[in-house]
Amino acid sequence: MTLVRWEPVRELGTLQHEINRLFGFFDQPSGAPTAAGALRRQWIPPIDLVERDGAYILRADLPGLGRDDVKIELDDNVLTISGERSTQHEQQAEGYARFERASGSFARALTLPAGVDADAIEATFADGVLEVRIPAPEQAKPRRVTISTSTPGDSAGARVIDGVEQAPAADPVAAAA
Repeated sequence: MTLVRWEPVRELGTLQHEINRLFGFFDQPSGAPTAAGALRRQWIPPIDLVERDGAYILRADLPGLGRDDVKIELDDNVLTISGERSTQHEQQAEGYARFERASGSFARALTLPAGVDADAIEATFADGVLEVRIPAPEQAKPRRVTISTSTPGDSAGARVIDGVEQAPAADPVAAAA
């Protein structure tokens, strides 16, 4: 009989790997190993989107990228941020190497409300954070419709509009005759 030492930390790592494999997180659809022999991980940069001061502010963490590595497009109210982060592996003559930073191409798309002015969108990139400012479209403002009524008991046809009595309008048909 062989005794095997139980290592709970290793069991947790195995469980995490199986959950990731089950839901398809991280591994590329092809599952092809990289040159270093590890499975290539898919990179999906996290983003935040808030509405503040009449604009939508989008922030994306893009560490290791420069301004020229990112492309922003607006097509039919869909804002797409895309780019690519390259893999940098070192060859190890002895020992082990572990690579956990994901790399590769990415694309994130967000549907914007109708009426966004594409020419007013601004983007800045500093310290690995992309910030895109999208002015919120002008919302249709409610229009007040006035209600007019005839003053009770007034045979002359005086009208009250918004609480102010108005003189009767001249009848254009009677004036022409």
